[in-house]
Amino acid sequence: MYNEFGGTLSNLALAKHRKSRAINAENPRGEKGKGGMAASDLGPSRKGSPCLNDIASGQTVTLAEIEGPGAINHIWITVDAKTTDADCFVLRDLVLRMYWDDEDEPSVESPLGDFFCCGFGRECNINSMPIAVVPSRGLNCYFQMPFRKKARITLENQHVNSIPAFFYQVDYCLYDEGLPEDIAYFHAQWRREKITQLQKDYVILDNVKGKGHYVGTYMALTTLERYWWGEGEVKFYIDGDEEYPTICGTGTEDYFGGSWSFAKQVDGKTVEQNYCTPYLGYPYYSSHDELIHNFYHNDDVMPMRGFYRWHIQDPICFDEDLKVTIQQIGVGYRGLFERQDDVASVAYWYQAEPHNSFPELPGKEERWPR
Repeated sequence: MYNEFGGTLSNLALAKHRKSRAINAENPRGEKGKGGMAASDLGPSRKGSPCLNDIASGQTVTLAEIEGPGAINHIWITVDAKTTDADCFVLRDLVLRMYWDDEDEPSVESPLGDFFCCGFGRECNINSMPIAVVPSRGLNCYFQMPFRKKARITLENQHVNSIPAFFYQVDYCLYDEGLPEDIAYFHAQWRREKITQLQKDYVILDNVKGKGHYVGTYMALTTLERYWWGEGEVKFYIDGDEEYPTICGTGTEDYFGGSWSFAKQVDGKTVEQNYCTPYLGYPYYSSHDELIHNFYHNDDVMPMRGFYRWHIQDPICFDEDLKVTIQQIGVGYRGLFERQDDVASVAYWYQAEPHNSFPELPGKEERWPR
């Protein structure tokens, strides 16, 4: 069972003892032999119901409800382009939630865009192992999400307008023999501080109790002060750590796999370079976003940057508890200094259930980018 569970090149040739299913608007319950039944102008079973239409403002829709045991292996989503003009930020107005087994509180709660490493309500291309975003606004997630009894995925539209068309598919498997006894459940949590506090580390994740492993960070940073912003160190407080963490990095760009300010010299100017790799990346910088610059009249916008770091080969394991923070430290002509910036993040981890309650998700106005 352990070798069969999952999907990698190393176990691709092994027989799979599971049943493949998919949920979308054409087959909302993932029933066997009932995909694509709706009729269109072309006739029966000819693309009659490819998406959810007109999700009203304030409405919550259930994207998937699955009886286990099983595991979600892939999620694909896209949103009608009419809702993604630069003044809408609809990707932060839509809230994605996931619930496992019989829980009433979500194990995943995040604005839709940020969950897929597209912060600020802006889309960008992501080319990584668990998250891929491809033109145009094709949002893909490959994090495995096992469940014993039930999985439920919802989408809440907090946008001022209805969503005219929402396309999605949830690919999953059902297991006749159940899941391994020590399987862990997937979690993700969004946070933001519109202005961080001086000499107080930004908290990416806290109040996690139980056994698990931390698998990733997405950070959406809006710099509010001058000079280089990336000297802050990421800290992992593991199993009772208090004043000092067990793991402390060497700097922000170092944690996201870069170095020396991500910089190269172009015509005598220092230019930051974007990149995407399987496990880490710097996919978004607002100064490279033509639509943002046109909408905000070129330079009338604070610099916005998006980063991801996946701990797939190097998960951060904990037995009792975990806290993750990052310092807000920069460097200028006078040396190191404490900064105040606008930081949002998504933490991704697996743990045994039950989990502690999440902080209340800020309202949509508090989530909007500057």
